[in-house]
Amino acid sequence: MGILPLAADLPDPDLAQFGQDPWWIILIKAVGIFVILVLLTLFNIWFERRVVARMQHRVGPNVHGPFGLLQSLADGVKLALKEDIVPKAADKVVFILAPVIAVVPAFVTWSVIPLGPEVNLFGHRTPLQLTDMPVAVLFMLAIASIGIYGIVLGGWSSGSTYSLLGGLRSSAQMISYEVAMGLALVAVFLYAGSMSTSEIVAAQDRLWFGLILAPSFVIYVISMVGETNRAPFDLPEAEGELVGGFHTEYSSLKFALFFLAEYINLATVSAIATTLFLGGWAAPWGIENVWEGANSGYWPLLWFFGKVFIFIFLFVWLRGSLPRMRYDQFMALGWKILIPVALAWTVAVATIRVISLEADNGINRTYLVAAIAVLLVLTVGLMFLPERTDDEDATEAADEPHDAFAGGFPVPPMPAGGAVRGAAQPLTFSPGRTTVTATAESEENHE
Repeated sequence: MGILPLAADLPDPDLAQFGQDPWWIILIKAVGIFVILVLLTLFNIWFERRVVARMQHRVGPNVHGPFGLLQSLADGVKLALKEDIVPKAADKVVFILAPVIAVVPAFVTWSVIPLGPEVNLFGHRTPLQLTDMPVAVLFMLAIASIGIYGIVLGGWSSGSTYSLLGGLRSSAQMISYEVAMGLALVAVFLYAGSMSTSEIVAAQDRLWFGLILAPSFVIYVISMVGETNRAPFDLPEAEGELVGGFHTEYSSLKFALFFLAEYINLATVSAIATTLFLGGWAAPWGIENVWEGANSGYWPLLWFFGKVFIFIFLFVWLRGSLPRMRYDQFMALGWKILIPVALAWTVAVATIRVISLEADNGINRTYLVAAIAVLLVLTVGLMFLPERTDDEDATEAADEPHDAFAGGFPVPPMPAGGAVRGAAQPLTFSPGRTTVTATAESEENHE
């Protein structure tokens, strides 16, 4: 019996259109992606400031250029021309490389995102996508993970406690929310039957995955906000606690690179959500029935970036509406809610998919879907049940005898009922000495 070749060695006719372009077409595509992302970043900064200003009844940038559109360019030039400071305690090599590590993967991820169908580019037929591969979605997740290391290394190499804590928080976010994000995408792979981005877009020609896989879509949207360190999940940059987080010690062009990476990642996760859940570059429902050329030529670029801007507006809306979460709440949301729900939903989708492919198994699919829906609702409901409150714990602790040295030396445990509020309790010494209170002692020091 002959040995079968590996799946990666088998020819894939759907991906045959990639890898056939001459070098100058590849160069034009790569430069085009770079220019689009830089211009998109400048626009997104202006767009965010204008939308938040409108939400807060302010004007926003309106001086430089028409409608203030050149304000972002002016800020970028100002950052580049500022003094570049490297702290003495910093690891200089890693300190300089960290912003580069953060920004380069943000550009590379766009190499496998389909922006449109095949078009005529300078007399050459080519898809509006730099390249594609059978595991393109895994490639995007892997490259996006590398970008987080730039933040972690930037915080570690700065030689600052605040920056180090910001970097550690970023690594915790990466681990927590990438698990939920990856599980949310498993359902897409099961329904599309492929991990190729162009094939996933083609599989949504009738119905978008954002509707038939709504729980996966919701989990991905929540996870992508946590992955990009955006409010209300911007814990690595919490200025109220960590001054500026991982980039506290950065200035000038290196800080601008971190800023650029954040806004490119904003567009990247939006483009991934558009590709995997909203039909990619395909026109919205009904438009192709009225206009036959809606999904041909360069018009799909309009539909693609229109969907991307919907997600970007969602990011801005969240930043202007919600306060920053507490760190324990943030971790509990990822590990106690998102990951269990994503696991349960993945098992449910896999079960439905197997039964759908095996039509003669004698199982009624309607009853199965209803049962899975009920179990999913019960699972989500149990996760939102109230936990034990601090008042209940304090009441139980007050009923028990208090041992001041139960926790050992030199740090005794907290008193029963929590910390003492108001003036300190009187301090009683051995017989023959007076009893001193904190109020009396402060008055004596004042006199």
